[in-house]
Amino acid sequence: MTLSKKAACNSHGQDSSYFLGWQEYEKNPYDEVTNPNGIIQMGLAENQLSFDLLESWLAANPAAASFKRDGDSIFRELALFQDYHGLPAFKNALAQFMAEIRGNKVSFDPNNLVLTAGATSANETLIFCLADPDEAFLLPTPYYPGFDRDLKWRTGVEIVPIQCPSSNGFRITAPALEEAYRLAQKRNLKVKGVLVTNPSNPLGITLSLDELNLLVNFVDAKGIHLISDEIYSGTVFNSPDFISIMEVLSNRSANTDLWNRVHIVYSLSKDLGLPGFRVGAIYSNDALVVAAATKMSSFGLISSQTQYLLSVMLSDEKFATNYVVENQKRLKNRHEMLVRGLEKAGISCLKSNGGLFRWVDMRHLLSSKTFEAEMELWKKIVYDVGLNISPGSSCHCVEPGWFRVCFANMSEDTLDLAIRRVKSFVDSIASNKNDDGLRCSSSKNSRRKSISKWVLRLSFHDRESER
Repeated sequence: MTLSKKAACNSHGQDSSYFLGWQEYEKNPYDEVTNPNGIIQMGLAENQLSFDLLESWLAANPAAASFKRDGDSIFRELALFQDYHGLPAFKNALAQFMAEIRGNKVSFDPNNLVLTAGATSANETLIFCLADPDEAFLLPTPYYPGFDRDLKWRTGVEIVPIQCPSSNGFRITAPALEEAYRLAQKRNLKVKGVLVTNPSNPLGITLSLDELNLLVNFVDAKGIHLISDEIYSGTVFNSPDFISIMEVLSNRSANTDLWNRVHIVYSLSKDLGLPGFRVGAIYSNDALVVAAATKMSSFGLISSQTQYLLSVMLSDEKFATNYVVENQKRLKNRHEMLVRGLEKAGISCLKSNGGLFRWVDMRHLLSSKTFEAEMELWKKIVYDVGLNISPGSSCHCVEPGWFRVCFANMSEDTLDLAIRRVKSFVDSIASNKNDDGLRCSSSKNSRRKSISKWVLRLSFHDRESER
């Protein structure tokens, strides 16, 4: 069978170590009872810390989940075809929730919202609307590995990296922006815009006001677009506070042309922990973009049942406010647990204030300052330590030795086990260095044996502690 060129092209990114790690986890998933020596999934940015809050609301509001309004069933109404503009009640509730997350410093017009089946669909739809094949968007590194699929695979659009090194905390600078723009021109690529994630995935940091103003000034000067993916906006748990790109625009004098070239992507996958519900959105002030994206959204609609249920939930202002506050508190506590554990293992992290992950510095554990050494370390962590984490190279980081480690998709006990596994691994490296020179090629076999020994010791300790 011969596939189409589009189906057969290799720009999906499925062969990235980011996705390969998932595949290895699925072959040997950790389970406290049935597979205690399996791989713990720390490569998945899911928020599972506040399901009880959602379940409590559902228990207290059974009519919403039963698709009833004022005691009468609306099942048939929801089961029939719905216009792809979306349910007005849900768009109103979503706009209100987006404002709540941003401290009500900005407001959103529901008429400027386009509903999509998740942020993946929202980002791709915007790229389809704003760029043609072989045109380009600039993205600061490191960036979410899925963007290689979401932005490029079906659109034919290219990504040009804005190189952001650790020496300045991976912050976006004017020289880096200009250099990326020049690189695109050198490759004969027309730059149509810049896309950023705020808070950053994988860094877990919010963009500063200086960075946001720099970006707005840059796209204004170049006459290009700015997409701000704010899918993690409700996960900010430490200062500085999250600043939406809409807040930056609202503090400037009215500039219709500029406003029409700034767009927001949002989703309920991270803040509410509902990736399976497939709820995303585009927000744009450009009526042409809204109209075009709305037509394209017919290829990835949100079910009417989902829209109705969430419209009732998010319209409960008391619940929405309390949820945001409590969820952020839980994220902060879990984040601090991971940081403390890694520090005890001699591993530091980039200081962050949001997201569902930490950007972890393991450069001192590399056998050499190369990406080959990073992959060697990553494979040991996956296969020997039993943790799936994401190597920095999969995020297009410019220097080897950084890893994204997720902390919100597991129980506290599982995270504690993961931390103990890391510490045992680091201790084994230090022990081997002292004993027989870990980095010498002749010691590779002994290192493998040593790792196997501490895995067995840790497994025995875990079984003993469960008795």
